[in-house]
Amino acid sequence: MKKLIFAAVMLAVVAVEAQAQRDTAAHRLADVVVTGTRSTADVRHLPMTVSVVGRLKLAGSQRVNVLPTLAEQVPGLFVTSRSMMGYAVSDGAAGGISLRGLGSSAGRMMVLVDGHPQYQGIFGHSISDSYQTMMAERVEVLRGPASVLYGSNAMGGVVNIVTRKMTADGVKTDINLGAGSYGTFQGEFTNRVRSGKFYSVLSGQYGRSDNNRPNFGFEQYGGYLKLGYDFSPHWTAYADVNVTHFNSSYPGSTHEPLLDARQWITRGVASAVVENRYGNTSGAISVYHNFGRHKINDGHAPGEEAQTDYFRSNDALTGFSVYQSATFFEGNRVTFGLDYQHIYGKAWNESIATRAVTNRIGHHHENELAGYVDFRQDLFRWLTVDAGVRLDHHSQTGTEWVPQGGLVFRVVRDGELKAMVGKGFRNPTIREMYLWRPANADLRPESMVNYELSWKQRLCGGAFSYGVNLFYINGDNIIQTAMVDGRPMNVNTGAVENSGVEAELAWHASRYLSLNANYSYLHMHNKVLAAPEHKAYVGADYRRGRWLLSGGLQYIDGLYTQVDPTEVRENFLQLNVTAAYRALPWLNIWAKGENLLAQKYEINYGYPMPKATFMGGVNINI
Repeated sequence: MKKLIFAAVMLAVVAVEAQAQRDTAAHRLADVVVTGTRSTADVRHLPMTVSVVGRLKLAGSQRVNVLPTLAEQVPGLFVTSRSMMGYAVSDGAAGGISLRGLGSSAGRMMVLVDGHPQYQGIFGHSISDSYQTMMAERVEVLRGPASVLYGSNAMGGVVNIVTRKMTADGVKTDINLGAGSYGTFQGEFTNRVRSGKFYSVLSGQYGRSDNNRPNFGFEQYGGYLKLGYDFSPHWTAYADVNVTHFNSSYPGSTHEPLLDARQWITRGVASAVVENRYGNTSGAISVYHNFGRHKINDGHAPGEEAQTDYFRSNDALTGFSVYQSATFFEGNRVTFGLDYQHIYGKAWNESIATRAVTNRIGHHHENELAGYVDFRQDLFRWLTVDAGVRLDHHSQTGTEWVPQGGLVFRVVRDGELKAMVGKGFRNPTIREMYLWRPANADLRPESMVNYELSWKQRLCGGAFSYGVNLFYINGDNIIQTAMVDGRPMNVNTGAVENSGVEAELAWHASRYLSLNANYSYLHMHNKVLAAPEHKAYVGADYRRGRWLLSGGLQYIDGLYTQVDPTEVRENFLQLNVTAAYRALPWLNIWAKGENLLAQKYEINYGYPMPKATFMGGVNINI
């Protein structure tokens, strides 16, 4: 299978090189990003690697969540899954995001919405069911540590969801309805308004599925509201709120089935931002509040007594961020920033029968204050130097220095050679420090250093592009549970040593057809879950007249679903296809199939994935 995929990629490269000699189409890639610098910047002048997945690709897949599309489009990024719809939380949950072998449920990948952190305060991990396509204009993925700009939890990288807004006067409404296998239904709408200096975005979403096993139902409600006002060409402000609630049942793994296991989860975030943009300077000040409410019945094995208590927890992350980026002389850009976060978590047990509190597990607060500076200078037309440092103080773990530096060589037209070294770190979570038997209040932050060398080039006026990354990661103080004095305890004894290669290419073959492919190889000195050794994807989009046909083939090999007490590896080949027809100027009819090769595989151990599934529906745009 590896040889077949390699041959397909090589044939695509040969075809591209032949076409490149005669193709004069002026296609350009989306080179402007915000994630690598906090302010708008040309990615060709940044030493880090940033992948951008735009609205067209996100919406064209007809998925209510952005993560499955990111897992296809971004080399090295992987997302765990266990069913057709819903990631959920707690035991057996999915939605763990890993990049280059870092992340998954340990909270080493930072998810942002418009630059604001999103994660559960007690456990530190992301809540993946909140990352809905309806609100996303594009998603930027920074591959590699981003702790200089974003602090803890950005140790492995950053996924930044940039939300939608209305740019021209008028009113636009989009409605998406779909239904399919296992009683699955998805519905979402977005209304966007612009009137002079005022704009708004209002979205709503509902989804449900019985999923592919009994007692595996999932139901979700979500809403997003954004209100903005442009005071002048230089000053703008907006406020937004995003709330998601889901009800989930889970049957346990096939090896350890459960009865009555259920979850009721509410996650939300509210923020307010004021931005300024001038010729030589730009910046923003923002405040945000990220909150969660969780009620979980952990279920019981057949033949055992039912749970008498719910596990309950509330958490919140409140913070503010201030940054300003300025050009002091030609080719220069300096960004100064200040971040503050107050992290809160409370956990308890509640009687199912009486709703009385039966056990107060813990109630803890943490504070984090940090300042950073990033300096970028074009020394010559062909050379850019970048250096940054963050000073981060945590109320429990103390002070952490976080440096990074890089060079960009533009040695040929439309090509960049980048070299970068950067530190990433993660503070221990409230759970790891204070809750349950393994807790250890003396834990230190995890840390790692990432070394990276990359090359990217665009040919034929941007119609064809390709890139290759080499990386090496060395980390220590990784938090693990070990036996200390006869009892389990969280200690800083783990190490991580990963290396690998990532490759990607994109080709606008004609005005109708575009192709893209990516591949990643990961070598792990210490094997971890949810980090495939080989990950490859080949996709195509064909748009002509009223028709759109989009599909992709993804190959996963060397995926560990269990490493202890025995190693269990998975490999599979997945084919997904979506077709759409514009029946009227305002009406699209679509159908899609996923896992069309009916592969039998698991991503979470003991949770078999569904075989071929199908959905159909309509998009209304008025």
